[in-house]
Amino acid sequence: MDHGSAGASVPATPDGAFNDADVKFAQQMIPHHQQAVEMAELADGRAADPEIKELAAAIEKAQDPEINTMKGWLTSWGKPLPSASSSMGDMPGMDHGSDGSGMPGMMSDKDMSDLEAAKGKDFDKKFAQLMTGHHEGAVTMAEDEQKNGSNADAKKLAGAVITAQTAEIEKMNKIIARL
Repeated sequence: MDHGSAGASVPATPDGAFNDADVKFAQQMIPHHQQAVEMAELADGRAADPEIKELAAAIEKAQDPEINTMKGWLTSWGKPLPSASSSMGDMPGMDHGSDGSGMPGMMSDKDMSDLEAAKGKDFDKKFAQLMTGHHEGAVTMAEDEQKNGSNADAKKLAGAVITAQTAEIEKMNKIIARL
């Protein structure tokens, strides 16, 4: 039941009931988004392509507020926030979240360090390839939320993730093709 205003921001305190799928979505999407923000922050001083720079800025701008929204939901639902170790980029040797975490598209520590070491066109290509896989994982998680979640606000955010990240995947595939 949509109450109009399709582009409106999603409230930090969600309306109505929630289920395990809603909790899982928020608990997994927070570290997933945090990693995307970490990847986007690497573009500063490394990226050469103007479209990659623009895309990295857009990812940071979109995902930071969504992280805060989902943290607000978990707090209001009385559910634990994901631990800081879920975000692997600044935790050497802590890549428990990368393989077998159930979060599709998460980068390994090696992927992150390879990206961090890259510069110029090499960075641009790696960033676009890695972020495409990362976004595909987020879309998969958001589709699962839309199918199995019960909270209207969480499902609305999942829809926004699918729309935005699918468009960014298309843009990155075009960038990869021309690099």
